[in-house]
Amino acid sequence: MGRTSDANERLMDAALDLIWEESYGAVTIDDICKRADVKKGSFYYFFSSKSELAIAALERMWAQTWKPAMDAAFSPSIDPLKRIADYLASIHKKQVAIKQQHGKVLGCPIVSVGSETSTHEADVNVKIREILNRKRRYYESAIRDALAEGLVEPCDPAGKAVELSGLIEGIVCQCRIMNDPAIAQSLPEIGLKLIGAKEAATQSGRH
Repeated sequence: MGRTSDANERLMDAALDLIWEESYGAVTIDDICKRADVKKGSFYYFFSSKSELAIAALERMWAQTWKPAMDAAFSPSIDPLKRIADYLASIHKKQVAIKQQHGKVLGCPIVSVGSETSTHEADVNVKIREILNRKRRYYESAIRDALAEGLVEPCDPAGKAVELSGLIEGIVCQCRIMNDPAIAQSLPEIGLKLIGAKEAATQSGRH
């Protein structure tokens, strides 16, 4: 099979890159094998289908990249509003970097794949929802801490986390559709307002 030891990892990397750059439906197993430099027979040694590969790749992305980043950004040692504001600011910076690297705004792989597979590929969509819910728990924790410290108006932290997640996903989708990362530039201000951050706390939470 050639470089068997890392063939499955190369397949997962290739799948994520291609699906993010193009679309889940447009990318074939042949495309993935070509990008990964893996023979098709080797693909089926590791995965039974494109959907199984996508699920494994998304979970690996979460475990190796997203979870460590979310743990750091939403550390309880950081002021709760700063956690949120800095994370929202990082979204704009990331989309700018992506456009510089790829020549176009790619948005979020989870949101892109999730919106495309919502009415089919049920197993893939289940994984997408799992990851989105994991991210929402970080938002909820920060909002709950902010509420306990009197930094936001009285609210339901779980409900506000859903609203904040919807804001983020919608803005990121707009960035991709319009090919313009600047759309996300005001996310920190809008996000803090959405969760009911008090004015004085908002100012301190940005520093």
